[in-house]
Amino acid sequence: MTDSVTSGAKWTTSKRIYAGLAALLWITVLAAGCARDVSAPIDSRPTFLPAAKSHYWTVSPGDTLYSIAWASGLDYRALARWNGIHRPFIIQAGARLRLFGPPLRYRQSRPSKGTVLYRRPMPHPMSVSPRTLRLANGPLRWTWPVVGPLLRGFGQHGNKGIDIGGSLGAAVRAAAAGEVVYTGSGLPGYGKLIILKHNKTFLSAYAHNSRILVKEGEMVRRGQEIAEMGSSGTDRIMLHFEIRLRGNPVDPLHYLPRTP
Repeated sequence: MTDSVTSGAKWTTSKRIYAGLAALLWITVLAAGCARDVSAPIDSRPTFLPAAKSHYWTVSPGDTLYSIAWASGLDYRALARWNGIHRPFIIQAGARLRLFGPPLRYRQSRPSKGTVLYRRPMPHPMSVSPRTLRLANGPLRWTWPVVGPLLRGFGQHGNKGIDIGGSLGAAVRAAAAGEVVYTGSGLPGYGKLIILKHNKTFLSAYAHNSRILVKEGEMVRRGQEIAEMGSSGTDRIMLHFEIRLRGNPVDPLHYLPRTP
């Protein structure tokens, strides 16, 4: 009787061990299957990187050569040259513009023995002093577009300009004399936007306005009211202000007076 009870206990223990191993194996298989199910959608997602952009731009109604160059981070003159567009830079809706230039062609030559090859690096716009740039491009005097607290500086969280606080309807003024080359809401993230051309190399932008007071092609004076502050394209009342040199964003604080 004792042997029978002992055998039964051993059998029960063995069943429990086998059952435990089977359950553990089943959990392992489920975990592996779930891992595959989770990773598959991630691997199949399209790899749209922020830096990746189309090499062409289809012109929409309201686009200008300047707004397309601004959105693409290009010099408007280069964009015009690549697409054979001449002054006054008129473009038609539906046209397809290329956002890249022709390939560079280098003339290969055999250097003489002992010659040290050296290519002088071109200075980045950010590395050249603002005073030198102003003198090189003629007199260009800057003033603050609005009076208010600095909410976010250049380069913070990828900011390409500065954000200035203020009140709804406050006057937005031209930071320098120039021509209005774009007004509209066609650039995502800018709301109601104005772009001014100051000379061949400098542009400035005024975003998130509640009301625009100027028209494309209009010439404005430094300090002239061009818009009213608002919150279009953002969640608070502010002015997003940018200065670009040959298509490259530069820190407006390097050009504006120390105090408004």
